Amino acid sequence: MEEDLLLDSQVCFALYSAARVASNAYRDGLGELGLTYTQYVTLLALWEEDGITVSALGKRLRLDSGTLSPLLRRLQTLGIVEKRRQDTDERLVTIHLTEAGRHLQPQVAAVQRRVQLKFQMSPEEAVLLRDLATRFCESQNREDNQE
Repeated sequence: MEEDLLLDSQVCFALYSAARVASNAYRDGLGELGLTYTQYVTLLALWEEDGITVSALGKRLRLDSGTLSPLLRRLQTLGIVEKRRQDTDERLVTIHLTEAGRHLQPQVAAVQRRVQLKFQMSPEEAVLLRDLATRFCESQNREDNQE
């Protein structure tokens, strides 16, 4: 069999496997907080930019509305976020952290630190891996925008 057809030679399989390992590494710690991995990354985005529109949040997280809407509904039910319609344009809905959502930040940071220790990577290696993965995603985004 040709080398480039072997499963372990595939970049896509390595990225898929790494993504599963990374999200699974967070599962226990986030579970203790009552959060899923997708809820966690949503909170990260909102801690960066509270009051973002639903469409901008979906773009930031690379999630379609079919995934994002139930996710936000669940976070709202948990009392972590709230939706608001803008006064100037009622079609625009923004997502805001509640006090409970803001208070989760230190607990989530502790989970992050525990996970980072598990991976046993130097800070430089972690930055390199992140930058390569980001570049990989951005190349696909550029291609999608050219179509």
